[in-house]
Amino acid sequence: MAEDSESEADMLKWAQGIARKNGWDLNPEEGHLSTVIRGLVRNKKKFGRPYCPCRLRSGDEERDRAIECPCIYHKDEIAKEGHCHCLLYYKKP
Repeated sequence: MAEDSESEADMLKWAQGIARKNGWDLNPEEGHLSTVIRGLVRNKKKFGRPYCPCRLRSGDEERDRAIECPCIYHKDEIAKEGHCHCLLYYKKP
């Protein structure tokens, strides 16, 4: 159990770094943020990469790199919608 908590803490720190580097915020709703972080940790443990938990993998490793967090769609989504599809990264108000 402690290993999972450490992994989630590490993943959260990683996501915070990406957000900070790009001038974004993470989802302020703790419950949703935690769900996405757990999904990233689960996918990294299961598949070896932090695939977006809100997108379906094809099973083709090369093709699935497009949905590795942050996925290839996130910048356009944040610019247009104010957040990415997973609701992990948000444009600063």
